[in-house]
Amino acid sequence: MKIQGKVVALLVVIALLVGSGGTYAAFALFQDESQGSEQSMTLGSGNDMESEELSKINKTYELITDRYVKDVDQKDLLDGAIKGMIETLDDPYSIYMDPKTAEQFSQSLGSSFEGIGAEVNMDDGRVTIVSPYKDSPAEKAGLRPNDKIMTIDGESTEGLDLYDAVLKIRGEKGTVVELGVQRPGVSEIMEVKVTRDEIPIETVYAETVEKNGKKIGVLQVTSFSENTAENFSKELKKLEDEGIEGLVLDVRNNPGGLLNVVSDMAEEIIPSNKPYVQIEDRQGEKQRSVSSLEQKKDYPIVGLIDRGSASAAEILAGALKEAGGYDLVGENTFGKGTVQTTVDLGDGSNIKLTMFKWLTPDGNWIHKEGIKPTVEAEQPAYFYVNPLSAEKTLEFDQNNKQVESAQVMLKGLGFEPGRTDGYYSDKTVTAVKAFQRSNNIDVSGKIDEKTAQKLQENIIDSIRNPDNDVQLETAVELLAK
Repeated sequence: MKIQGKVVALLVVIALLVGSGGTYAAFALFQDESQGSEQSMTLGSGNDMESEELSKINKTYELITDRYVKDVDQKDLLDGAIKGMIETLDDPYSIYMDPKTAEQFSQSLGSSFEGIGAEVNMDDGRVTIVSPYKDSPAEKAGLRPNDKIMTIDGESTEGLDLYDAVLKIRGEKGTVVELGVQRPGVSEIMEVKVTRDEIPIETVYAETVEKNGKKIGVLQVTSFSENTAENFSKELKKLEDEGIEGLVLDVRNNPGGLLNVVSDMAEEIIPSNKPYVQIEDRQGEKQRSVSSLEQKKDYPIVGLIDRGSASAAEILAGALKEAGGYDLVGENTFGKGTVQTTVDLGDGSNIKLTMFKWLTPDGNWIHKEGIKPTVEAEQPAYFYVNPLSAEKTLEFDQNNKQVESAQVMLKGLGFEPGRTDGYYSDKTVTAVKAFQRSNNIDVSGKIDEKTAQKLQENIIDSIRNPDNDVQLETAVELLAK
């Protein structure tokens, strides 16, 4: 990797895994290439508070510990002060972890973890889904990017910090957590039950498909973890040895991960005509990373993105689009354009702090905006349908969002409900009866718990069927022209 400038920051972005709560610790290592020596990071130089300001903080601390009406744990007081400073930043990606929490999250750096399998952050004071992992319980339960978790097992998440909330969500394989979910555009709080499971940290999947007589390789990358770049390189070579004539690089529902990993991957496929990413500090100084690959691959590449593509996935998407000149198929991405570094505070606690922006090859900051595809493609409507609650039976003449979801599911499965606006009509009753007959369920025309569960199972199977993947099909067709 060639670097434009003297200093390269190897920055590792924390990857929060809901479940056992695995965390990839992040550090900053600065190397001056002109001297070949490592330099440690200096904190607070030139920005120290005036002594009177520090004195005010110390006086407040002493006042509370000495005079408050109740005894106060000094450690809790200090932790609260640190959390308060972090919260004033109004940045969902800057977080403080006390020693106990940090230890719990560091226990899951193995090849798997137990939980629901989703990347989350804080948004407007609520735990928010960034992206569910491929084939995870979260994905199977219908959780989607930007879903806000309002309750966990009936208890409000208001006032909980991110890690406390995650520790409540995670748990042993086979146990169930009930989440109250607020979805954008839906007024009702949806109750979603998720059965926790073991989530393997497998991040690269490869296959080939035939289209118009051409062999197309498909590489899906579900996150950027420690072994992803190595596995990506191996799978890419296998595809090339098989003589692929095009490559689909799929980073849909990829919540991001390690910056050095996406850099290693960019080295494999992004030509050196532009930096594949630019890292900008608070002074506006940029570090530009340029691939050593002198020319494009001898086959075309298409990137596949959606609203769950975030952070490092967006870095790769931006590099494909602006440095590689390749098409991006799908939907607008999530929009996370910042880089976090984790700093150890010496007692087992740490702060994950936003220290940099990252910019695309052309210098665009995509934060809260995302990256637009060059070719827009949406999945069938049932891919985005809200999950059904199995607690209340749906029947003729009702009119609500749950009926609307059921109608979208029925239509997607080939059982025409007559309408999809949420009114349970005669035609909807007929469609439900037809579905019940085909699935050996008591024919009532009502959507009871058993019917709702079977509807959702069939929809999940349909979503996982590659023949129904419109976005992938669009990408393959582009390459097979």
